[in-house]
Amino acid sequence: MSKFNVPTRAEVSEKNQVIFDSLEKKVGFVPNLYATYAYSTNALENYLNLSSAKSSLSAKEKEAVNLAVSEVNNCIYCLSAHTAIGKMNGFIDSEILELRAGKASFNSKLDALAALAKNITEKRGATETTVVDNFLNAGYTKENLIDTIVLVGDKTISNYVHSTTKVPVDFPLAQPLNAVEA
Repeated sequence: MSKFNVPTRAEVSEKNQVIFDSLEKKVGFVPNLYATYAYSTNALENYLNLSSAKSSLSAKEKEAVNLAVSEVNNCIYCLSAHTAIGKMNGFIDSEILELRAGKASFNSKLDALAALAKNITEKRGATETTVVDNFLNAGYTKENLIDTIVLVGDKTISNYVHSTTKVPVDFPLAQPLNAVEA
């Protein structure tokens, strides 16, 4: 397979150079996966617009979805990035491991959300009725359901980009999911 190097600022379009500069200011660096999107003149901007779009889900809820989806899709890059982001959003290591397994014994509402995200991803959208019913019975709305599906798609895109390109992970590596039953 062709090797994908992480493009540098000098190697990307002027449009992406502006985005690199913005990421550098906001995040302190350009994550390798985002830089990889910049092989395309438009994909980085399009992806960032999707991932930062308004949602009915909170930041913590979005991280719960990101972790469950990335685990199902076996994406070490996204697992590592979202473990770090999850901690910034107040999750502790044991909670992150549970969310990756599609559950959350520490919060019944997040438990229903993580289970939904896992099921949608595993079933490729043919979500089990009982999982959707549990999600809605936990207090989520149909708006939350649609926003969760969009977020599953968003995260799956990045999972696939990394799975295909295998660019180096530039976050502390996520530990294997062996502390919690999947």
